Amino acid sequence: MTHIKLFSPGPIEVSEKTMRAFSRPMIGHRSKDFQTLNAAIQPGLQELFFTKQPVFVSTSSAWGVMEGALRNLVSKKVLCCMSGAFSDKWFDVAKKCGKQADALQVEWGQPILPEAIEAKLATGEFDAITLIHNETSTGTMNPLTEIAAVMKKFPDVMFIVDCVSSFSGMKIPFDELGIDVMLAGTQKALALPAGAAVFTVSEKAYAKAATIKDRGYYFDFLEFKKNQESDMTPTTPSISHFYALQSKLEDIAAEGLENRYARHLENAKVTRAWVKERGFAFFPKEGYESITLTCVANNKGIDVAKLNSLLKTKHSCVIDGGYGKIKGTSFRISHMGDESTENIKQLLGWIDGCIAEL
Repeated sequence: MTHIKLFSPGPIEVSEKTMRAFSRPMIGHRSKDFQTLNAAIQPGLQELFFTKQPVFVSTSSAWGVMEGALRNLVSKKVLCCMSGAFSDKWFDVAKKCGKQADALQVEWGQPILPEAIEAKLATGEFDAITLIHNETSTGTMNPLTEIAAVMKKFPDVMFIVDCVSSFSGMKIPFDELGIDVMLAGTQKALALPAGAAVFTVSEKAYAKAATIKDRGYYFDFLEFKKNQESDMTPTTPSISHFYALQSKLEDIAAEGLENRYARHLENAKVTRAWVKERGFAFFPKEGYESITLTCVANNKGIDVAKLNSLLKTKHSCVIDGGYGKIKGTSFRISHMGDESTENIKQLLGWIDGCIAEL
C-alpha cells in the first residue's frame, strides 16, 4: 500500500524511529522493567510541561482526561469557554457528567478574551473553568498568558486547560501560569500514534479532588498520583506509548526546546505568508492564529475535496478539508511535530500545483 503522508492536524505523521520504538516487545506492566521505563520519561515530560509536578500518561484519548478533570474538580458549576467544535463539545460533556455548566460562547474563529472570563467569574458562581488553548477546529489560539493572569484573581476556581494541539510546539509553563490541570494528546505536535494523553495536576487540584466523592476510578487524579510515586499506573497502560514517548523525548532533547519552538514558529510564518500571497484569508481573527496549524478561509471557493484528492493521487499526502460546520468553507494545514520548514515549503508548492489544475 502507498503511504499517504498526513498534513492534517492530528493524527499527524509519525517518524520511522518513533514507530520502531512503538513496536518494541511487550514487558510486564507491573514489572521492574516498566517502572524503569516510566521513571525514565519523567524528567523529559516535566521539562516539556515546565513543572515540578509528576506528569502522567493516560491510556486514553485526551477526551478521557478532559472528562476526568470535570469529575475530579467540579462540585459547584463549571464555566466552559466555547469557540469551536472541541471547546463546544466540552460543555456537552460537562452536562452529560451531571455537572452544572454555563457557556462562555463566542463565534467560531473568535478568541476567548480575558475580560469576558473575568466578568463571568466575578459572579462567584463557578468553581472551575475549561479552556482550549489552541482550538484545532478553527486554528484559533486563545491568549493563555493573559487569561492565566485573570485566573490568579480567582484562586478557588480550578483552571483546566486543553493544550492538545499546542503542547510541545511552543512554551507553556504550567507552574508559572498557575494552571490546575494541563493536558495534551499524543497524536498532535508530539507526533506519536494516537490513543494516549499526557497531563499534569497542581497541588491545589489534588486537594480539591480529595473533596469529590464521585470522581470515579479510571481518571481519579489521586490514584494517578499514588501510583506514580512507585513509577506505576493505576490501570493497565499502553506500554507502546511509553516506549514511543521515550524515543520522542530523546529527539526533542537532541533538537533543543528553543530550536523546536523556533521551527514551529517558522513553519507557521511560512504558511501564513503563503495564505496571504495566494489571496486566501485566515479563518481565525487576526492576531490569534495558531502556531501549529493554519486554518484557511476558503474565500476563493476552491473545491477542497478535489484539491485533497489531487494531493493524494499526485503526491501521496493529504491536508484537512475543514472540520464540522466549516468543512469545505475552510481547510487546515498542519505544520507541527517533526515537520521541517523545507517540508512545509514543498507541501505548499504541491498545493499550488494542484490548485492550478482545479
